[in-house]
Amino acid sequence: MQKNLIKRWMLDCALMVALALLFALNYELFILKNNFAPAGFNGIATMIQYKLGFSNGYISLIVNVPLCIFAFFCINKEFAVKTFIFSVVYSVFILLLETVDLSRFQYDAQGVDTIYPVLIAGAVGGFIYGIAFRRDSSTGGADVVAKFVSQKDPMLNFFWINFAINAAIAVVSFFVYAQPDENGVLQYDLKPVCLCLVYCLLSSFVGNAIIKGTKSAYRFTVITSHAEEIDADIFEKLKHGATRIHAMGAYSHSSREMIVCVVNKRQIVEFKDILKKYDDTFAFVETVNETIGSFTNVTKHTKRAAPPPKES
Repeated sequence: MQKNLIKRWMLDCALMVALALLFALNYELFILKNNFAPAGFNGIATMIQYKLGFSNGYISLIVNVPLCIFAFFCINKEFAVKTFIFSVVYSVFILLLETVDLSRFQYDAQGVDTIYPVLIAGAVGGFIYGIAFRRDSSTGGADVVAKFVSQKDPMLNFFWINFAINAAIAVVSFFVYAQPDENGVLQYDLKPVCLCLVYCLLSSFVGNAIIKGTKSAYRFTVITSHAEEIDADIFEKLKHGATRIHAMGAYSHSSREMIVCVVNKRQIVEFKDILKKYDDTFAFVETVNETIGSFTNVTKHTKRAAPPPKES
């Protein structure tokens, strides 16, 4: 057990290093040249670099090291350590990439069709956020603040807290990216604000989708007087088992069986076809965001247990 925990920890740390490299590349290739602020404290660092030329890598270290210390004592030690690894590696990669000529690979929209690098950067950023949080880590900055707030109030969704923080950053970007005209008068433009919001919204959407998981399914709850026949059809046609629960009608007080069965998306139509064969059957279906764990597959060679004898 201890070996498995150590192995998992090492894999998580290696994953944080890989995600940090991808995050740094995302920044250098799609964000830096296109004059918009991305999400979180990284957006603030981007605006500072745009105005003062102070490297994002150094700002990330200055901001995230204290935040990780705070997280270590106030949130979760494992979360804090992995976030620290991500933040330090990201900062180092940013500083290293600044010494490399990436002009051949950078997406410089030059103010035209800037939406494309924003969409790419937002999708990549959301992927990184989602994977990091599934491994009980984060990208630092506003993520740590949002994690702390959502821990204090679990009903608050992490990514929407983050989006609220980022909306404030978008407003500030309206003033930061103003350009002087030929008379030296600043011309304010809503484009950087819109680009920032698109990035934040897309990264929140993608991150939320990854947090929820991709093993979605559908749960059928069936109330019927033909439980044995329906169970047999589920077993034979869908290669699934099911759970049966004794139920009683609240109005008629008649005895019924309730069948609960989770199937994948491809089997919805087949399941409905099974139910159409039987009268005195009512069912409803719910979306399952993610299934956890697994059961032995039911095959044609699996012997189905005999039903219990009916009461006389």
